Parts: sequence; structure tokens; C-alpha cells
Amino acid sequence: MSGFSLRFLGHSTVRLELGGRVVLTDPVLTARVGGLVRVVPVPAPASYADVDLVLLSHLHGDHLHLPSLRLLGTRPRIVVPRGAGSWLRSKGFERVEEIAPGETLTEGGLTVTATEAVHSGHRWGPRLTHGPQSPALGHLIEGDGRKVYNAGDTDLFDGMRDLGPVDVALLPVWGWGPNLGPGHLDPARAARAAGLVHARAAVPVHWGTLALPGVRRTARMRRLLADPPRVFAAEANGHTEVLFTEPGADVVLPAPTDRA
Repeated sequence: MSGFSLRFLGHSTVRLELGGRVVLTDPVLTARVGGLVRVVPVPAPASYADVDLVLLSHLHGDHLHLPSLRLLGTRPRIVVPRGAGSWLRSKGFERVEEIAPGETLTEGGLTVTATEAVHSGHRWGPRLTHGPQSPALGHLIEGDGRKVYNAGDTDLFDGMRDLGPVDVALLPVWGWGPNLGPGHLDPARAARAAGLVHARAAVPVHWGTLALPGVRRTARMRRLLADPPRVFAAEANGHTEVLFTEPGADVVLPAPTDRA
């Protein structure tokens, strides 16, 4: 395998092929995630059967989803924020490694550097103190002369200015409910993030995949399952090429000659 490709599998799950390796971000691969239901088809097993490296941005259940991790088997290395390794190993996972902001690991021709993220790192949310906790992360993934920024869940932070330029930024533009809590990007703030990291192109993620069963068919929720990436594209206003991709589809990447 060689080349550079992306497939948006839904929510914050992206399959990345780069540097001769397959990377999966925050895998959510099932029809239900806790109390949330998936409103798009589950990914085909072939889309995650050959994963080499799993990058987990933080411990929330819609990002570190134990049933989805178990679907991957024992092949991939699982990379978690520093401090979460022993907890995940206690759940039966053995190939677990930790990383903190500024630290780097390699996988074949890839280099992965953890970045800051402004988001609760507690498994059960920002207001609880019991249970596992570790800092939320983003990731810079580099190989074959390409750089991809995987923001994870985050708000804007000054250090974004130091991460670019990047070829592609994977930027969250909403979530799974009718409102956003702290530590998230909405479409307008995601467009600002794209500018801060000097992204040549951006893929809107964290939208259109999960919903609360009781509100998924309300008019407001139907809009929120569809509109955020479109609003993001409008807010980007041509400064960053927005690679709008429906959950489950391959990202149509710019031709190499189109890159600055």
C-alpha cells in the first residue's frame, strides 16, 4: 500500500492511509454508542480490517468506544493520552501506548506528534472527579511529505498558530445533540481554526452520525445533522478548500498540482 487517502467513516472516525500505514482516529463503528443511535450505516468491516494504528483523542465514550475498539482485534497499536494506558489495559487491550502534547511516535513511514486540545479529558465529563482522566489531545500525522492535523474535540487555542501549515485539517464542526458544550468548535470557530493552522484543505468531522433517539426526528435536529459542514464551508469563504464528505464516503482530495 502507498499513497495518500482519507475516508470519513462518521463522527470523528477517519481512515487515513499515509506513509504505507493505515490509521484510524477515534473509532466509532457500531449502531449504538451508549445512549446515542447511529443515523447513518455502520462502516463495512473491510474499512477497518487492516488498521495499523489507532489514535484516540480523549476518553469520552463517543471517542474512546470500547465495543468499537474490540472490533479491531489485536493487530493495531492503540495510542491514548498519557495517563489512560493502565485503564485501557484493564479492559483487556494489550498494545496500548501513551503520548502527551509535544511527544512523538513513529509507525513505519509515519510520524505522529500529540498536540494540545482544549476539552475535558475525564471519561465521564467535566463535572465529575472519579474515574479515569487524562488530557485531551489532537494529532499531527506526517508522512510522504504530507501533514494532516487531527484536531480531536477542542476549542480554539493560541498554539494552533504553531501547528501549520498543514495539507489537510480534520476539524469538528458540531456534535450529536441540539447544543454544544464547552470545549467544542462550531462551524464559525472551525473556520477560524482552519485559518490558524493554515490548512490548505479541511474535512469537517464530528457531525451527521450520532443523535439522541428522542430528538433525532425533530426539525432542529434534522437541520443539525445536515447543516454544520455546509455552514463551515460558507464561513471558510474560499480561504481554505473544504472537502465536504458524507459519513461513509471517501474524501476527494485535491490533486497534487493544486497544492500550494
